[in-house]
Amino acid sequence: MTALLTIIVLVFILVAIWQMVKIFDLAQAKNENTEVASDKDNRMNGYLMMGFLAFIYGITIYSFIKWGDLPLLSNSASAHGPKIDNLMIISLTLIFIVQTITQFLLYYFAYKYKGERGKKALFFADNNKLEAIWTIIPVIVLAGLIIYGLNTWITIMGINQDDDPMVIELYAQQFNWTARYAGEDNTLGKANVRLIDIDHANVLGVDEADPYGQDDVITKELHLPVGRPVLFKMRSQDVLHSAYMPHFRAQMNCVPGMITQFGFTPTVTTAEMRQRPEIQDKVAHINEIRVEKSKDLVAKGETALDRYEFDYLLLCNKICGKSHYNMQMKIIVESQEDFDAWMKEQKVFKNSLIK
Repeated sequence: MTALLTIIVLVFILVAIWQMVKIFDLAQAKNENTEVASDKDNRMNGYLMMGFLAFIYGITIYSFIKWGDLPLLSNSASAHGPKIDNLMIISLTLIFIVQTITQFLLYYFAYKYKGERGKKALFFADNNKLEAIWTIIPVIVLAGLIIYGLNTWITIMGINQDDDPMVIELYAQQFNWTARYAGEDNTLGKANVRLIDIDHANVLGVDEADPYGQDDVITKELHLPVGRPVLFKMRSQDVLHSAYMPHFRAQMNCVPGMITQFGFTPTVTTAEMRQRPEIQDKVAHINEIRVEKSKDLVAKGETALDRYEFDYLLLCNKICGKSHYNMQMKIIVESQEDFDAWMKEQKVFKNSLIK
């Protein structure tokens, strides 16, 4: 009932405003037509245009100083990361230059060629030189970017099998990740969702009769040896997911019914990344926020937030359902010796099944 009365009141208010507007229009009907801009109006609009241009440049400069993180991109932790960052920086720089010039011309011309009584606008119905300039220049710039981008993409996606990359499967399902290492033979056993047997602890549907799958290792935490190429084979059990590892500049869709792949070489261990000043500053800032929020939680009788510590993460970059935001897995990049020691602690597939 309250909602109905609220709606009725709002309708009456809108009707009253509409009637007042009509009365105001009728009262102004005999006055001079003020809809035609005068020279004073045009000058004022011209000055406002230049003022808004100054505001845009001012807020841009302030944002760079206040929030700018220069260099624009940093902290990549894979061999191909700097190439991706370089391509992105070139694109952002070109966009910034073009935007700065075009915004200046837009507002400056609005000021310079503001309307004046008795002055007619000069226009060109056709100008081949101008059309050639604004067509050829973008074509050259965009062609250069596309060629450079394709070359970068081919370099990244061209997995060299001579490097003997370590093969790991990333298995996506709502709303978690599972990793399957190819074992000593570096060959993944066959798998199919129809072979999933929860009661038998075969959570990925690995073919138990395939000899290549006997030494596979299934884990819920991803460990990678630094400096060694890794080839990820990706599957999805249910819907479209996207394996996103931001610090490694790596992303690939996980598509139900097919296997996709992406490879890279990690170059910075987790311990080394934690020692970088910019990462330490970020961690300190996050912990300051957590301390403040913990005060409110403790006051309500709830548990305080744990301290944050930097870790590489595997995230899902597709909105895959209600718990999409929480679909992540920790990635630990370590030395080959530490990786080998960790791997020795894991059970191989044939020993992990419930008999």
